Amino acid sequence: MSGHSKWHSIKHKKGALDAKRGKLFTKFIKELTVAARTGGGDPEGNARLRKAIADAKAGNMPNDTIDRAIRRGTGEEDGVNYEEITYEGYGPGGVALMIESMTDNRNRTVAEIRHIFSKNGGNLGETGSVGWMFERKGYIVVDKSGRSEEELFELAIEAGADDLRDDEDTFEIITTPDAFDGVLTAIKGSGIEPQVAEVEMVPQNYVRLEGGDARQMLKLMEALEDHDDVQKVSANFDISDADMAAA
Repeated sequence: MSGHSKWHSIKHKKGALDAKRGKLFTKFIKELTVAARTGGGDPEGNARLRKAIADAKAGNMPNDTIDRAIRRGTGEEDGVNYEEITYEGYGPGGVALMIESMTDNRNRTVAEIRHIFSKNGGNLGETGSVGWMFERKGYIVVDKSGRSEEELFELAIEAGADDLRDDEDTFEIITTPDAFDGVLTAIKGSGIEPQVAEVEMVPQNYVRLEGGDARQMLKLMEALEDHDDVQKVSANFDISDADMAAA
């Protein structure tokens, strides 16, 4: 498995712990608010909001909390105004990172992100320093036990996917952002529940890390994702199963 999908797997397993800490609810509320502000409060006409609602419900967020966040986004209810900012930087071994954040205080957030990088063997870069290594894509990961590669490929491509990749224990389905919603609907409609389903920055190539660099990279990823203002972190590392399991 690529480091990209392995990290998603680790996050999936620790999701319950994050929810107990209230981290996920904070991220859900921000995404719901910004999605509603930028695309309107009707999920039927706003794919980003539709995805945000589905994620929040999957994380057991109460409906009234979801509704309040949407109303804040549409201006029907007072609330904090969040700004979307993407940071770029380098981790151990020259790994490239893209950090998507939402903040109500950009000076505070950039200072704290810079501190996390320096504390964990990385450094915050300039805008554009690593962005060219990533593409915004729909990214869906499904377990191999669900369908044969041929069946899944036919299903995904007919629904509008760009590619299907064999990644050891899983299949990775890649789509354009616009096609993501339709492909995800088709996958779920066929009875398959994805392990991962996100529109995010997907790396075009990977940097192999081992030993100390691998462990430090995972600490950096966890520290960044644990920050309240960080919504998503994408990185182009590849780490062995042994080093990943030791995380």
